[in-house]
Amino acid sequence: MEERKTTNIILFSGDYDKAMAAYIIANGAAAYDHEVTIFHTFWGLNALRKDNPQAVKKGFLEGMFAKMMPRGADKLGLSTMNMAGMGPKMIKHVIGKHNAMTLPQLIDMAKEQEINLVACTMTMDLLGLKEEELLEDVAFAGVATYLADAEDGNVNLFI
Repeated sequence: MEERKTTNIILFSGDYDKAMAAYIIANGAAAYDHEVTIFHTFWGLNALRKDNPQAVKKGFLEGMFAKMMPRGADKLGLSTMNMAGMGPKMIKHVIGKHNAMTLPQLIDMAKEQEINLVACTMTMDLLGLKEEELLEDVAFAGVATYLADAEDGNVNLFI
C-alpha cells in the first residue's frame, strides 16, 4: 500500500495574490491526492475572517486591530501594485475575464476537497480574534500541531 503524500502550507501573508497562490497550490495538491493543511497565522488569518462583523466582546486594542484588518478573503489588498485599492479591483476584473476562480471560490473549493484549514490560536489571541469571527469548518491549533504535521510532510511551504 502506497503512503499518502502530505502538503503543509503556512499562510502568513494577508495579501490577496499570495493567499490566492497558497490556495491554488493547496487545491492542486489535493487534486493529486495529497493530504493538505493550510496553517493560517498572523495576517493570513484575515483570509478566514467572515465578511460581516460578529458580535463579540473585545478589549480596546483588539477592537482596533479588528477595525484595521481586512474582513474576509475578498477584502485583502495586493502585495504590489495595490494602488490605493485599485489593484485588487483590476486583478479581480482580469480573473473574471479569464474565468479563473477568485480567492473566496478557491477557499470554498478547498473546503470541498477537505483541505484542513487551521487558524493559529496564539495569533488569534494576540490579534484579539474569536472563533466566531472565522469561517465555518476551520480548525484551531497551535504551532505544535503544525510542526507535528510538517515533520513528516512531503511538501512544506511558507507563503
